[in-house]
Amino acid sequence: MRKFYLLIVFGFLGFSANLHAQEFLPKGLTPEEQNLISSYQFTGTQYTPPPSSPVRTAAQWEEVEYLLLRWTPNFQNIQRQIVEAAIDECKVIIVTQNQSAVANYLTSNGIDMTNVEFLNTGSNSIWIRDYSANTVYTNDVGELAYIDWIYNRPRPLDNIMPAAVADYLDIPLYVTDTAPADLVNTGGNFMSDGLGNAFASELILEENEAGNPYGVSPKTEAEIDQIVHDYMGINSYRKMETLPYDVIHHIDMHMKLLDEETILVSKYPEGVADGPQIEENINYITGTFQTPFGNDYEIKWIPAPPSSGGQYPNNGGAYRTYTNALILNKTVLVPTYRPEVDAEALQIWEEAMPGYRIVGIDVDNSDEPLINSSGAIHCITHTVGVADPLWIVHEKLREVGTYSNIPVEAQIKHISGVAQAKVFWRQAGETAFQEAAMTNVSDDNWLAELTVPADSEEIDYYIWAEANSGKSIARPMPAPEGYWTFTVNAMSTSEWASQNIKGPYPNPAKDKVHFELKDIPGKVNISIYNLTGQKIYQNAIENADGKITLILNSSWNGVYIVNFEGEFGKVTRKLVVK
Repeated sequence: MRKFYLLIVFGFLGFSANLHAQEFLPKGLTPEEQNLISSYQFTGTQYTPPPSSPVRTAAQWEEVEYLLLRWTPNFQNIQRQIVEAAIDECKVIIVTQNQSAVANYLTSNGIDMTNVEFLNTGSNSIWIRDYSANTVYTNDVGELAYIDWIYNRPRPLDNIMPAAVADYLDIPLYVTDTAPADLVNTGGNFMSDGLGNAFASELILEENEAGNPYGVSPKTEAEIDQIVHDYMGINSYRKMETLPYDVIHHIDMHMKLLDEETILVSKYPEGVADGPQIEENINYITGTFQTPFGNDYEIKWIPAPPSSGGQYPNNGGAYRTYTNALILNKTVLVPTYRPEVDAEALQIWEEAMPGYRIVGIDVDNSDEPLINSSGAIHCITHTVGVADPLWIVHEKLREVGTYSNIPVEAQIKHISGVAQAKVFWRQAGETAFQEAAMTNVSDDNWLAELTVPADSEEIDYYIWAEANSGKSIARPMPAPEGYWTFTVNAMSTSEWASQNIKGPYPNPAKDKVHFELKDIPGKVNISIYNLTGQKIYQNAIENADGKITLILNSSWNGVYIVNFEGEFGKVTRKLVVK
């Protein structure tokens, strides 16, 4: 079995030979650094072309092999807690230029050093999320590679840290620091769902536009999107307005992707601080985009706490949130502040990520007030994915209208191929799971059809797969302690089908119209009638599970009735053609 590693970076705190060494650099620019920006050399000298094969950027809930953390004495107690939690998930490699001091500190605080190693390299600051690189895979689960952007700070050791890590781990490194691909970006302002969709604030546009202070070539939004597509496989780059009170403008301070369809978002009291802009941004996302499975995003809100004196960012309070968290395999590390406000937030995390170990780490105490520097747990950590991911992608079931032949579908991939897959399920409240074998129906697509007892109201389930190499994994990863749940609604088959035949859209339509047929079994006959009852169109679909498009006759105008008929009965939709 491949070993797991946590990489902790500890080292040189100065950032240039002619600048004095500093004990701690903030997340933002120091006055000294602000004066350096105009003359500092951010761009590179040798163009690194993108990977030659299509790549996929990993999501943060996928398998992690290495966690990167830059050790800083100012916050060593916070970092010790991260190490203590992480050694249950991965092996720890501490990169330090003072190995003995770090080892003595950890040992004296009861950390088992069996899985701890050391590597010597330098760095400037603790904010490794922003300057470290990102995991991509060729052909979804093929070769692992490392993608590095230009760091928007004049901190040379930080900016070259990805090269040291890539060399240490012996993985390919692609650097976007030379025109035409000289891209300024920061890790705290980037989130990917693992399926080609990514989120950011409009900071990414501002830092690469004409007149930018970094000396990079000016780029349009389309040109930025093309770079991110070529190097990271991002097909839809979703950008939101920056927030007025978050001076860093990194989205990880107020939102967190939990899976392909769920976003955890910080909630302020009505009209307070960045609350109105956050809500506007989330409304933009939910009103403009759908999940990779064609559904609406599920938004979970989590309160953003004030200071002990009641201050929020708009009246002098630090930017306290619970979304700046780290998902590390089966554990989630969450920033905490005070017990009286943390209890509700930790409960929300536990309900949102059932079965995961939720570990709170105080970032707001008088000895180590990390949050006062505009960052928390996610900001001071970064990850590298496993070299051989066993990747399971599944659209969670939420509600079904039948007790038999309930389809559970997943895309499952591994570089060695997939030997077998199963769905484990039980009635909610029971202890033991039953299992149903999945069948490879096409390419990497697997299917099981469940039949559950007729008195079922809720069903818990998870998916398990084994690769030809012998590696196995479940999703959710902490299964059986973690699982999904769907409700069984004793509606008629036609009622269930009506809920799963979505559309028409657009409506009114002109040249063509679309419908979404989700999990509709068997052959479906489609017919269109005008209001006089005359059938003007008829067609049959052998496999109706998916999106269908109907081309409309140019002579049609007015209101029409579209009928879908199959094993489920008949479902009718009204269509307006203009």
